Amino acid sequence: MEECQRAGLTKSIGVSNFSCKKLEQLLSTASIPPAVNQVEMNPIWQQKKLLDYVKNKGIKLCAYSPLGATGTPWGTNDVMECDVLKHIALTKGKSVPQVSLKWLHQQGVGVIVKSFRKERLKENIDIFDWELTAEELQKISQIPQSRGPAGESFVSANGPYKSLEELWDGEI
Repeated sequence: MEECQRAGLTKSIGVSNFSCKKLEQLLSTASIPPAVNQVEMNPIWQQKKLLDYVKNKGIKLCAYSPLGATGTPWGTNDVMECDVLKHIALTKGKSVPQVSLKWLHQQGVGVIVKSFRKERLKENIDIFDWELTAEELQKISQIPQSRGPAGESFVSANGPYKSLEELWDGEI
């Protein structure tokens, strides 16, 4: 990928699902650091350690499943059903998805949101003219954490990852 960037075939290099440990290993040998690390991130899976790490390294985070992957075989409704997020949304006159997306945006995290409905697309973009307060951010930071897909299908006695702890470098 570095050769592709040097040749002008790509503007930036990105990685996906890299833990702090995997990023550290990459940075120890790479001459061009990744610009972005795309990971699952939402108020139910906040990735605080990783967010702090990438900020210190000048790497951006981009969140997939920012609303929890509702409706997928691996996703849950935990984000959409979170009482803390519902309360904040109600007091602000916003939706739970808007609160979740705003929470990510206020931390400097990019988001990938999937929607096929025009009205939801409009709702999702309507997060730039208001802010979450320090108190609301504190309440969100206290939400119990739960990873979406754990990654069991990537673990095998014969594969490179023998356990979930090994797959996620103990950051699960």
